[in-house]
Parts: sequence; C-alpha cells; structure tokens
Amino acid sequence: MSGFVKALLLAVDALPFFRYTVPTNDRQEAGRPFSFLFRNPIAATKEARIRKMRNTFVVFFCQMEEIMQRGFRALCLTVIGVLLAGVAHAHFGMVIPSDSMVMESDKRSVDLTLSFSHPFEMIGMDMEKPKVFGVMANGQKEDLLGDLEKTQVMGRAAWKADYKIKRPGVYKFFMTPTPYWEPAEDCFIIHHTQAVATAFGVDEGWDEELGLETEIVPLAKPYGQYAGNVFQGIVKLNGEPVPYAEVEVEYFNGDNAAAAPTDYMITQTIKADADGVFSYAAPVAGWWGFAALNSADYTLEHDGEDKDVELGAVIWVKFHEWGKR
Repeated sequence: MSGFVKALLLAVDALPFFRYTVPTNDRQEAGRPFSFLFRNPIAATKEARIRKMRNTFVVFFCQMEEIMQRGFRALCLTVIGVLLAGVAHAHFGMVIPSDSMVMESDKRSVDLTLSFSHPFEMIGMDMEKPKVFGVMANGQKEDLLGDLEKTQVMGRAAWKADYKIKRPGVYKFFMTPTPYWEPAEDCFIIHHTQAVATAFGVDEGWDEELGLETEIVPLAKPYGQYAGNVFQGIVKLNGEPVPYAEVEVEYFNGDNAAAAPTDYMITQTIKADADGVFSYAAPVAGWWGFAALNSADYTLEHDGEDKDVELGAVIWVKFHEWGKR
C-alpha cells in the first residue's frame, strides 16, 4: 500500500461521521471507523462488515491513485470528496401531525404526513406504503392504513392522512414502514415511528406502550413542552429496556432556516442509562426526532443474500416557544 493510499485512509478515519462506538462493557466504549455504516451495532457482525468496507476503500483509493498518475488528479479528488460528503446524514422515520394539541376552538381533525428523511438537511428518500399505520386512543387501536394517500415530502414519495377527532383523548399515531434497503449501509432499515397528539383537555394515556417491536416509551409528555424543557424516554426492544442505548436526536428543519456550525451539530447523539432511560433538552422550538437504533436478531434477504436489519424506535415531539401576554 502506497503512502498516498495510507494518507487517504488516515484522513477517512479522522472524519467524525466515520466513527461509532462499540460498547465493550456497560460503561466503556472503543472507537471504530466508518460509523455511517452501522449505528449502535452488534460488534461481531458489524466489525466484519467494516473490514469488508475498508478493503473496498483501499481498492478504490488504489484505483484513484492510478488514474491520478495519468493526469486526472483534480477529477479524482472531486470524486473522493463527493463520496465522503454523502455519508454524514442520519435517517429518520417521520410521522408529523399538523397539531399536537387540539383545543376546543381548533379544527377537529389532524393532518398527518409520513416520510423517511434526513430532517435537518431536508433530504428525502422515496418511501413505499407502510406495512402498518394506526392510532391508539382511550385504550383502543384503530387501523388507518386504508386512509393513506400518496404525497411528496422533500420532493420524494411519501404518504398523508386526515384523521377526524371524534372525542377527547390522547392519540398516539404509529407507523411500521416497509423495510428500506440502504445500499450504502448494506442493510435494511425499519423505523417504528410514533407521534402523539392530545385533544380537548385530556392529559392521560400519553405514557402507554404501543407494543411495537421497538419503541420509545415517554417519561415526559410528548406534547405541551416548552423549548428548553427536558424530554425523557425509555428505549425498549421486544418489550425490554435497552441499557446504554444510543439515541440520535435531530431537528426537523422544515423551513430550512437552521444551519449547523459543523457536521457534529447536525445529529446529536446521547446514551441512555443502565435502565434504558435517556434525557434531552431541546434548545429551540419545533419538531424534534428521537431515534434509538439497534440491530435486529434476524436478517432479511436481498438479491439472494441474508442482510442485517437496523431497527429504529422513533418518536417526534413538538416543543413550543415561551409565550408572553
């Protein structure tokens, strides 16, 4: 391996979004390169895939070196820059209601949009029709899959529904998407996503579990929060808390007005405690997404090969400005 290729690999390893943490025990972590491939991985399978991807980079850089030696240095550096720049984004399943607190004087319905996106950078991905879409209110679940209509979010295929509020209650909207194949990560992604709206003064039931494969169970109300309030939740997988779960937090930059000083600031990353409980204080008003990522204990087939599955437990919470008379 030439000095040129070694230097490129060192540069790749140094980039912040090419690193992730593999728990070595309950409280220790060890850095690894190529974090964009797998967040919160199971070390044995993921490290093998990292080695495979690193070898791919070695071959790629060697090929680029040969081309550069033929006089196309500028072109090659541009291609490498594009390759590295495109991997910093975090995926989020999104369920966004038009209102998180329906009052007596408000419209008695909630418009919902379902998408799969990079919410801060406002980059969307095409989303197939979800496998499951429903709402739980007053202890009862209702299937809303038949109410979905095609729409676009961030210029990509998405879904929408109009839900009529017929009685007071806390309404927990939830979605299980069709598995999304992500070639860059060599795995499927399934984000079980929820958002909560309350109607006509009811303030009970917001902490009930939905019984999803993985979910965030709120410990603070997922509505009626001021910017700066602390939101807490428990990460659960197959009904059990996930100790030291990694949770990604991102702002829905709907008007594209927010700008991050560095790539470090696009996706905030926090860790749950030993009981799977995490806390986060949202600095500004707006919709904030919380995504706890884990690896499934099963695989799905793609082109005749078994592929890993990233499971996401996602909840969206609206934070509001402090009001004055």
